[in-house]
Parts: sequence; C-alpha cells; structure tokens
Amino acid sequence: MPIDTKELMRQVGRIKIFTSRLVDERLTGQYHSVFKGQGIEFDEVREYMPGDDVRSIDWNVTARMGHPFVKRFAEERELTVIFLVDISGSQSFGSGTRTKAELAAEITCLLALSATKNEDKVGLILFSDRIEKYVPPRKGRTAVMRLVREVLAAEETRRGTDLSGAVRFLNNVQKRRAVVFIISDFMGATPAKQLRVMARKHDVICCPISDPRELDLVDVGLIEVQDPETGDLVLLDTASHPLRQAFAEQAAKRCSELKELFRKVKVDSMFLSTARPFVDEVRRLFRVRQVRARYG
Repeated sequence: MPIDTKELMRQVGRIKIFTSRLVDERLTGQYHSVFKGQGIEFDEVREYMPGDDVRSIDWNVTARMGHPFVKRFAEERELTVIFLVDISGSQSFGSGTRTKAELAAEITCLLALSATKNEDKVGLILFSDRIEKYVPPRKGRTAVMRLVREVLAAEETRRGTDLSGAVRFLNNVQKRRAVVFIISDFMGATPAKQLRVMARKHDVICCPISDPRELDLVDVGLIEVQDPETGDLVLLDTASHPLRQAFAEQAAKRCSELKELFRKVKVDSMFLSTARPFVDEVRRLFRVRQVRARYG
C-alpha cells in the first residue's frame, strides 16, 4: 500500500511535539547522568600542584620545562546511540489507539531527542528477517526526525524476525562502543549467545513492546485471527475459559523468560505496552542506572 506522505508528516510532527515536551519537562538532565562516555581522553598538560597523583606526571614535558607537569584527562562525553527496530509483520498490530510500530517510533523519538540534547549521534537499523534499512549515526534534530520517519514509513511486511542477523550486522558496522536500544516485540527466537557477546562490546538496552490483547484474550465469542508474519488464519473460541487461561499463562511465561534472559546476559530492559505511558518506564530505567552507577 503506498505511503500517504501528508499523513506520515502529520504523525512525525505529532510525535515530535509530544516527545519534545516529555524530554524538556521530565527527562532533562537524567539522560546525561545515566549514559557514560566511551572512555577518557587527553585534555591538557599543566604544572604539578601539591596533592597531584605522581603517576600522572608527564616526564617528557617535565624534562623540557625543568619542573614537573602532569597530564589531565577528561571523560569523553560524545556517545553513539543506535536504535535496532523490529519492523516485522507483528509490529503492525494494535488493539487500541496505536500500533506497536507507532509506539516504537515514539520511544525512538524520545530517546533520540534526549541523545541529541547531549550532542550525541543517533543511528538506526530497521530489521525483519533481513536488514531493511541502515541509517548511519548523525547529530542533530534533523537526524532524529529522519529516524522517526523511517520507522513510521517502513513498508508492512509478512516477513518474520531475525534478531541474530540484526545483531551481526550492527557489530559489523559499529566498531566503537555504542548505546544500543533493541526495540521489538521479541516474538521470534531471542539469541542469548549473540546478546551476551553484544553486551560485552556495547551498552545494550532491550525494549520489548506488547499490546494488551497479546497478553489477555477478551471474551468476544468466535473470532478469526491472522498471523501477520505468515498469513495463517486460526479460529478461536474466546468464550472458552480454559483457552483464555492457557493464553494468559503462555504470555506470562514468555514475559518471565525474557526477563530471566536479559538478567543472565546482563542487559537492561524496558517492558513497554501500547496501553501505558512509556515515559514512566524510561524514568524507571534511568533511576535504576543512576543507583547502580552510584553504588555499583
């Protein structure tokens, strides 16, 4: 189906206004304190002062000047933030006012705007069962709006999800350490080994997205549902209490298994829902990371 450009730009504008307000009102300063730079870099050489660490003495400069000088280092603040966004068929689902794909665009915009306020670069990888698009990291609000447009404009597909392939692609194109947000419903297989390896190189935050109807069936009698990735049709009797119970238990089990997996591979996570304000989850993540940075 062709993209309605005017409607797309309206959506982009709405998301920009909404997320800009959230960043200004509720996240100012938190992003900077939560995400560390990629290391330390040389800043300057100055004269030695009593109390300075003797291990920081620059002996070459000291020899030339005839009295002690020390090296000073500063935190390298600039970060690269990459959004790994799932655009497989299941992302088009939404039982309320927005789909999972729209929520993915909103959370990408919020986090990317926070990054650009900190002068960080933002990039994007869209994936299904293949890499659909790669947008190299850039600075500025123009870069943020391009990311949002790309997520919203991604063509609907019935392809499945290959997170392993997306992780391999990221590791190939991003050699330096980056902050990586994986935004997906994690419906497919989650590659524990690749995530663990990725987390050793990058700062990884997994963001599972769900819709309430994927967690709990409502009794509406007989309904026909379609798998958006395979096209398969299934007739369900939602009036059946055992069916609804089994469905809810399976969904809870999948959620529990994801949480345990993220814990084992040592990555942070935000569980997002199309029915909940996502900024609360962002602030929770920031608080957890602030406490961990302070107390270890």
